Amino acid sequence: MKQKLLGNLKKGLFFIISAPAGTGKTTLTRMLTKEFKPVIESVSFTSREPRKDEKEGIDYFFITKEEFEKKIEENGFLEYAKVFDHYYGTSKTFVEKNLNEKKHVVLVIDTQGAMKLKNRIECTYIFISPPSIDTLKERMKKRADIDDKEIEKRLTWANEEMKQIVNYDYNITNMDLDKSYEELRSVFIAEEHKVKNLKYWE
Repeated sequence: MKQKLLGNLKKGLFFIISAPAGTGKTTLTRMLTKEFKPVIESVSFTSREPRKDEKEGIDYFFITKEEFEKKIEENGFLEYAKVFDHYYGTSKTFVEKNLNEKKHVVLVIDTQGAMKLKNRIECTYIFISPPSIDTLKERMKKRADIDDKEIEKRLTWANEEMKQIVNYDYNITNMDLDKSYEELRSVFIAEEHKVKNLKYWE
């Protein structure tokens, strides 16, 4: 069998990517899943309403607050968190099914959710940093769906998230999207080739 850059393992690897809102984590993740078929993004559940450009089952599974709380009671989430008054959670079934199907699963979540999984599940933690808080503020201002009050709220939270970088395995500062993507893909390739994963090689 011809060796590929990614997708040579009998069981997939689990990756967590965190970053302040507006840093580019979703764009970078989608670039990765587009290039490499063995890499998929975990689709989280949320209790908030979809934004105009979001699609059910691709960006999130959108459910009501009551439905979300029922899933919590049924222990259906690997982790869940309440952010900006809305629930977000990672489905156990979704992650386990895809790892067993040889897919590398990427979970894009905030630091609050990521730290709940720390030391509970084998995973590679990647943080995407903005060049600066001022740059992040300018990026947020270009978004039509948030006002100045929401921007300040998110910047305050971004400062808190940046303090968690020390708990991650890798940090990528997104100054240039193409360069940051090369750094991200190199992390995935390196992780698949770690000696501890030789047992999973086909």
